[in-house]
Formats: sequence, structure tokens, C-alpha cells
Amino acid sequence: MFVRSLAVLFGIGFIFAGVAGFLPQFTTDGMLFGLFATDTMHNLVHIISGVIAIMAATSFKYARLYFEVFGIIYLLVALAGFWLNGELLMMQMNFADNLLHLAIGVVAVYVGFSAKNKLA
Repeated sequence: MFVRSLAVLFGIGFIFAGVAGFLPQFTTDGMLFGLFATDTMHNLVHIISGVIAIMAATSFKYARLYFEVFGIIYLLVALAGFWLNGELLMMQMNFADNLLHLAIGVVAVYVGFSAKNKLA
């Protein structure tokens, strides 16, 4: 149940971050909350990640798989962000984004690979 609930929370957080990136109340000069670089592609990726997280929360198996795959992807995105100085495909990232992606990736990988279904 914990993994599924956490997937819903991740989903809500990502959808909020993606939508907030489009709202002028939360952005200043392309910076979400004045800290994180944002652009249309970045916002859409966050919204899609959030929707997938909520969909994955329908079962323990899918939630765990989401965290495993999602965690690895976000770790790779963080490493690419550091390596490529923030230019990844059509998205721009700054150091704060890279650190956040690294932290999210570590948490997601930990949750995904350590989760045990107590009902099985």
C-alpha cells in the first residue's frame, strides 16, 4: 500500500510542477519558483511522468515497476544534465534541476528495488 500511495504523491507532485511551470504566478524569467529552469518540454515531461505515476498506482506491481524504471531514467537525466551542462534534447536544465533529478532518481530507485509486497 505504501508504494502505491507514494506513486500517487509523486504523480500529484509532478503534475503540480508541470502545470506550475506554465503559470506566471510561479515562474520568473523561465525559472519555476525562481530556482528551477523550465520550458514547455520540461513541463510536459513532468505532467506525463505524473500521469503515469498515478496510473501505475493501480497495483503494487505497476507502482514498483514505475519506481524502478522512472528512477533509472531520472538518474540518467541527472547525469546527462551534469555532463552536458544542462542541455538535454529540447529541454534546458540548471544545477538545481540536476540535483533535484538526482534526488528523485535515488529515492525512486530505492523505493522500486526495495519494495516488498506484504500481501503476496
